Amino acid sequence: MTAETETTTTQSTGSCCSPTGSCHDGAADVQIEQTDSVTTVYQVKGMTCGHCEGSVSEEISGIAGVTSVAAVAATGLVTVTSKAPLAEDAVRAAVDEAGYELLGPAV
Repeated sequence: MTAETETTTTQSTGSCCSPTGSCHDGAADVQIEQTDSVTTVYQVKGMTCGHCEGSVSEEISGIAGVTSVAAVAATGLVTVTSKAPLAEDAVRAAVDEAGYELLGPAV
């Protein structure tokens, strides 16, 4: 009985299960949605500040299928998450429209 009591206690307070003992607390749904998306990191030349980050993010966000954009001026990297792979020409046009230069996917 001691082993069963310890298992029950661990299950109700364990880190991998919800307090009700269920392993399906909704977290898996979020991971499934993320696996259906594509994340690409691009190198952009010319960003120097937060305004630059905002301009690039705004333009890339306008591309159909884009779900999130995170631009970092300090590194010149722009992380784009989309429902499907994006045409590099579309990303290049958006970055050009913002006034910066797309160097291509970051390696």
